[in-house]
Amino acid sequence: MDEDGTQLGVFLIKDAVRVARERGKDLVEIAPKADPPVCKVIDFGKFKYEQQKREKVQKKNQHVSVVKEIRFHPNTDTHDFDFKTKHAVNFLEEGNKVKAVVAFKGREMAYTEQGEALLGEFLERIQDIAKIESPIKMEGRNMSVIVIPQKIKGKKNK
Repeated sequence: MDEDGTQLGVFLIKDAVRVARERGKDLVEIAPKADPPVCKVIDFGKFKYEQQKREKVQKKNQHVSVVKEIRFHPNTDTHDFDFKTKHAVNFLEEGNKVKAVVAFKGREMAYTEQGEALLGEFLERIQDIAKIESPIKMEGRNMSVIVIPQKIKGKKNK
């Protein structure tokens, strides 16, 4: 195959190298595992440059998902709850996942229903901008829920 994509046919390696040299180009193996292997007659420097440009664009368009954690206790006061919920909303608007955790210490383990109610209230407050990725569950002494941002029309998540 040459630079503009036209098929040149099946060649022996020495013939393919000769064709490439006649045109002042390089013979580049594109698909080594194919039978027979696929090669292109192109300028190798230009090929590498184009490949680097494509990789750079892909890397730029890639979004790395970050999980932000908000910690509560079963007896978290309303002001603290509001403040932490506001932070969670900001994190979700930035496009991050949020893990809300209720940490139980000592005898607080007897009040797991309070923690569940707290996380229920948290989910209710952010339901318009987030959706649940994993439901409320106990992990040792912590009860957690993970939420992800909802895609909003007209607004692009980063």
